[in-house]
Amino acid sequence: MIPQPQNTKLLKWSGYSLELHARTLVMGVLNVTPDSFYDGGKHRTLDDAVAHGLRMVEEGADIIDVGGESTRPYSDPLPIDEELKRVMPVIEALSKKISLPISIDTYKSEVAVRALEAGAAMVNDISGLRFDPAIGTVVAARGVPIVLMHMKGEPRNMQLNPVYDDLLGEIADFLSRAAEKAASMGIKRDLVIIDPGIGFGKSFDDNLMILRELGRFSSLGYPLLVGTSNKSFIGHVLGLPVESRDTGTMATIAAAVMNGAHIIRAHNVRAAKETVAMIDAIKAGNSSPLA
Repeated sequence: MIPQPQNTKLLKWSGYSLELHARTLVMGVLNVTPDSFYDGGKHRTLDDAVAHGLRMVEEGADIIDVGGESTRPYSDPLPIDEELKRVMPVIEALSKKISLPISIDTYKSEVAVRALEAGAAMVNDISGLRFDPAIGTVVAARGVPIVLMHMKGEPRNMQLNPVYDDLLGEIADFLSRAAEKAASMGIKRDLVIIDPGIGFGKSFDDNLMILRELGRFSSLGYPLLVGTSNKSFIGHVLGLPVESRDTGTMATIAAAVMNGAHIIRAHNVRAAKETVAMIDAIKAGNSSPLA
């Protein structure tokens, strides 16, 4: 069953307000890494990274997600100093030029502290508070939103043997417990966003099932973020290399929105924006252009 539209809800915190349910939000990916699976090395200079961030804003992004560490399968952790060296100049420069919230994609509390001081306004933690629980204390103290993602294992081993007895149940249980942990650390419930972690410790078929059954996670009561952009399961289905997966990506984004996603994370913001606008219109039964 397709999840029905819910009452409009605001994700509201100091200086920012994001309306959920009225339309699907687009989080633009800004990787400042030499080794990310899709865009590694494309935005390594400060000027290039800032220009790409500004371009995504022009294309309609609602959030810009800045990441300095590749978390592709089999990758090793990045030293904190190197991560800070990559992300800090970009956040400092970009935050002076845009009014949209900047998300810092990190699981390290020290990086989160520095990024939030530099102008970031939310945290995207792929570990769901597992790798460095102190990041929850940081988020609570600053009163900003946090994305809690499910991942089986860690990037360097998550794809070695991702097997589940109950895929959807185990993910839902993990996310529920992560949200409870966030609350126990002082993070407001209405500032928690959950992410089932497509591609993070899942088989190709697992990823397809998560998209098909996404509504299962709506019962947890938190806004739902989904990131499928250009991932390997798309390449597996279509037999295409990473640079040729835009069409497949938009199909997965359409499925995610139809099945209840509130925020989607994408590299190609322009195409994603058009895709979610069409699916939002179909769900609403209203052809009026969406802002």
